Parts: sequence; C-alpha cells; structure tokens
Amino acid sequence: MKKIDLHLHTVQSITDYSFEFSLEKLKEYVDKLEIDCIAITNHNLFDLQQFEEIVRHLSHIKVLPGIEIDLEGGHLLLISENYELIDFEFRCNQIKELISTKNDTISVEKMRTIFTDLDKYLLIPHYDKQPVIREETLSKLYPHIICGEVSSIVKFKSCWSDKTKLTPVIFSDARISKDLHEFPVKQTFIEIDQITLPGIKSCLFDRSKVSLSREDGNELFLATNDGLYLSTGLNIILGERSSGKSHTLNKICDTFENVKYIKQFSLLQDGEENFKKMLSTRNSTVTEEFLLEFKHVVSDISSIDIKQHKLDIEKYLETLIKFALESDKQDAFAKASLFNEVPFSDAELGGLQRIIDATILLIENEQYKAIIENNISIINLKALACELIKEYQKAYNSNLQMRWLNQLISTVQLGLRSKTSATFPEDINFYSIVLENEKVKRFGQIVKGLQTEKEISRKDLRGFQLVVNTRKFANATQLKTVSGGKLPFSDAFSTYDVPYRFLNTLKQIAIPETDHYKYFVNIEYKILNKYNTPVSGGERSEFNLLHEINDALKHDLLLIDEPESSFDNLFLKNEVNELIKDISQKIPVIIVTHNSTVGASIKPNYLVYTQKIITNNIANYKIFAGYPANKTLKSLEGELIDNFNVLISCLEAGKEAYDNRRNNTYEILENRK
Repeated sequence: MKKIDLHLHTVQSITDYSFEFSLEKLKEYVDKLEIDCIAITNHNLFDLQQFEEIVRHLSHIKVLPGIEIDLEGGHLLLISENYELIDFEFRCNQIKELISTKNDTISVEKMRTIFTDLDKYLLIPHYDKQPVIREETLSKLYPHIICGEVSSIVKFKSCWSDKTKLTPVIFSDARISKDLHEFPVKQTFIEIDQITLPGIKSCLFDRSKVSLSREDGNELFLATNDGLYLSTGLNIILGERSSGKSHTLNKICDTFENVKYIKQFSLLQDGEENFKKMLSTRNSTVTEEFLLEFKHVVSDISSIDIKQHKLDIEKYLETLIKFALESDKQDAFAKASLFNEVPFSDAELGGLQRIIDATILLIENEQYKAIIENNISIINLKALACELIKEYQKAYNSNLQMRWLNQLISTVQLGLRSKTSATFPEDINFYSIVLENEKVKRFGQIVKGLQTEKEISRKDLRGFQLVVNTRKFANATQLKTVSGGKLPFSDAFSTYDVPYRFLNTLKQIAIPETDHYKYFVNIEYKILNKYNTPVSGGERSEFNLLHEINDALKHDLLLIDEPESSFDNLFLKNEVNELIKDISQKIPVIIVTHNSTVGASIKPNYLVYTQKIITNNIANYKIFAGYPANKTLKSLEGELIDNFNVLISCLEAGKEAYDNRRNNTYEILENRK
C-alpha cells in the first residue's frame, strides 16, 4: 500500500490567502506522515522552476506535476506524469492567462482545446467538496473521470460504500508554508507497488484498492499527525487522571475542522431562564419558519400611514368644497375633462412574483427532487412557471402603460391648472386608501389569530419532547427579553392589544425594522419528560446531552469528554449509549471516560489508552491503541501493554477493587434472603 496526497499548494494564487512556501516544511510533512507520492496542484498555474526544485529535494518519493483548474464553477485537479514538463507548463500558462480574477472560470470545451489528449492525465474533480463540480460538467468529461475528491472521512466512507458513486479520494489541500504547525491528516492509501500515473489511475478505477489506512482498510483513519489511527466507528479513550486523555481529545479536535466537541460539565444548567433562552436560540429556525409569511405582512403594513391618509382626505374635501363653491367662476381650463382626472393604480405584483419564485424553487430543488416529481411532474411545473411568467409580463406591461398614461394626464393637468385661477381638488387615490385601511384591519385579525394560544410543533428525543407554543406577551419584560434586555418597552406594551398602533410604537424604539415581526407573538419552547411534565434541573442537563449528541450528525466527528461526570449510570446505559452507538454508524465518535457503563458496556470498536511519564520533571504522553478483543495494545513507538489490565484499572479501579465489589458487595446483596 502506498500513501498519496495529490492536492498540495506551493504558490499563492489570486484565489489563495497569503502564505510563503517552505521547501523544508514540505519535506518535513512528507517524512513525518510517511507519504509516498504527492502532486503539486496550484490554482490555475504551474511553476516549472519551483517544481523541479521540489523534485530534487524530494527524490526519495514520487512528485507529480498538476494544476487545479476553475472549471464551470467547480474545481478540477489535472495531474500529469513528471516528463514533458515544458509542454505541460505551456498548457498550464494558457489556463493562467484565461483566469485572471477570483470569479473567472473556463468551460470544459475550452479546457479540451488546451489539454487536447485527456487520456494522458489524471482528472480528479471536487466531488463532495466545495466548490463541487456539477453533474452536467462531469458528464462532459466522461470517461476520463474515475474518482472524486471528498472533504471528510464521513463522506469518503459514504461514497466508497455506494457503488453508484465515483471512487472517493481524500487529500490535504494544504498550503505548505513556514507557518504550518499542525500537518493535515487527509491522505489516501492505494494498493500499488511501483508508483506511476497509469498505475495510480488503475487503482483509482477499482475502489477495492483505495482505503483510509494501510492495513485496516476503511475501519481506521489517521486522527493525529503523530500517527494515531482511530476507528471510523466508536472509540473509547482511557487513562488515569491527568494522563493526557483530554490532551489527546483536544489534539484530534485541532486536527479536523467540522467537529462537534462536548466538553466535560459543559451541559450542566445554571437556571430555568437560561435554559429557555438556550432553547429559543437553538430552535430559532422553527420561529423563523413559522413567522416567515407574517414577516412579509409586517413589512407591508409598516409602509402604511393611516394618519397621513386622514390628512390627505381632509385636504381633498377642503379643496373639493372650495372647487364646488367656485363652479360658476370656472373657465374653459377648469372645465376640461382632464382637469380633475384621478390617476390609474398599478396592479400589485408581489404575490405573483412570490408564486413564480416558489414554482422555480420546486423545479430547481435537488434535495427533494424525487418527492416533488412523485406528486407533480417537472413538465407540469415548467408549464405552470411559463404561464405565471406570461401573466406577470402582461400585468407588468399593463402597469407600464398606466404609468405612461398617468404621466401624460399629469402633464396635461399641470398645463391646465397653470392657466386658471380656479381651485382644483387635491389628487387622492381613494382605492389605495381603502385598500390600505382594509389591510390594517386584516392585520389586526391576523395578529389576534397568531396570539391565540396553541401548539405549533412537538418533537420527540429519546423520552423527552420539545413542545413549541404560541401565546400573547404577558408584559413589557417579556418583550424586553426578545430584544436582549437592552431597550425600554413599557410605553410600547400599552398599545400591544392594538396591532397597528403597536407597530408604530415599535418604530419609535431603536429596533431594526426587519425585527418588528418578532414582537407580536410570544413563541415559547418547553421540554417535557416521559411523564409529560416540565423537566427538572437534572433532566435539563440530560436533554442537553442527548440533543448535542443528536446534533452531531451535522458534523464530521463527535468528541465527548467524560459524560459520566454529570449523569448517572442508568441514564448513560439506557439512553446515551444507544444513541452514541447509532451515531457511530454514521460518523466517527471518540469518548474519554473512566466509567465502565460507557467504557465497556457500550462495546466500542477501538480503544486508546493514554499514559503520562515524567522524565527530568518533563511530562511526556504515551498513547497505546488497538481493538477491544486484542490481548495487547500497541503504542505509536511499537511498545505493547496488556489490554485486560488497562480496562480493569481504568474502569474498575483495579482487579482487587473489582473482585471485592463483585464478591463482597453485589453477590452478598443478591444472595441475601
């Protein structure tokens, strides 16, 4: 098996952050991680002089030339054999000239005119890694695409198991700078003896020859750059107090990016109010989704000025009466038909635009495409979109015509009114006024409906239930809580039962206009236990742990530091262990523990034992690892330690203490009559 990293950056390009390449650091990286083959793949460029220098200094491994191309919105690695380098540089320079800004990209057709014989190269697209290359682009490159780069261990395993997907590869994508202190651990193993580009391509064509580890296939992955491998399933880290367990956990956390880390004691609650705030923050998407349409309503109502409407009507009536009284004095200009003509009103297009946007969203949605097509055919959706767009264009054109007529009428009116001494009634749009008054009336009804106490959501999480209710705000203090507790709401609350007045009062407070909708209805979150009653302090912490573990599926790695520090064994065994085992089927899980309920009963896939050794007043950490069924665990330096003694010491306080509890306590109690 050979270890390869075919995605390394050594030159700062226009799309990179600032870094200074270090040849010594590259050599250190290759040697420490025992890498057999690398490829230099800078963004849209190839530096021949630098590449030849790298080859001279890394003569003990295979170094391949390559380039990372911005291709139709995604990224593609194009890797060549390390000969005909002048020709390769010439072709890469054409890419460099075409991509001169961060937003530039080239088409597959253009790339083919530059790299005319794609069979000569290894092409690796960003597959499950941003910026991903679209399926449409991949289809243009068939059959030259045989593998795809992914961004995490989880995605590697998922793609590797799915035979319909490309063979996955995982690489560091590292910028090799002198400031690189922690080496990346994203490399791929391939089953090959002598490394050549055709040989690599042959391996990547057969996923059975590609893995995350040298000897254990995809069961293990490299977790730290000092050589610690862990299971892609469930791992337990054991050790005495201050032996380096948390140090190891922190190191794993620093090595990876998208990590869920549940630290010791972090989930204990310091009060019910803080718990409620946390629930509200954590579930803010529920609030946003529930109030999404109402948010648009508030924005619309916010632009309505009823007070100004009254002033406009009064002014209109005043001028209308005066105009009537002067009817006998009107001249030819005042008697013209257009003298008092009312402007045409525009048709409202916002609702139609939202329907069009929603239809297009259904057409373009990939995540739920199968469900959508199972109920509505894409052909029908496209036909609907076309018909709606035509209707929009028709109404839009009609509005343009109305505006043109209004402008013409206004011009004529100005001319007529400038030539007469007669009073003319003020312009007023009664339709708009009536419509907006009706909107305000309906707004009040909508708010009253929202404020009616009701349950809008209920979710179950292993015996707990998250219940979401709506109700009115009871006092100004609750309104103040929504703002973060910094603004006065006593005056505003006095108008709370009159929604339109309340909205205008909110405008006088330093609240962003986009947040006004949050103050009309109180959305409360509460957690109920299995007895359907509100949770106690201890139960709040239990719920937090279960929620945080469950939330881990959004991440690539789950780390938990001593869950037994805050919870009893029965809860750990009945609730936590089962959930952790389930999640470890999907992402790697690493737990630090002293507890036999977690450490042994959970039946982990892999064990790690940490040991601290003091030499000349200097603490050094030693790490042993292996499978639970192994008789011995092996250190990173190759030393062996008895697995049974490790387990019995760390989880049971030693064999003597374990035998004493078993024989003199538990058995006596069990046999007592």
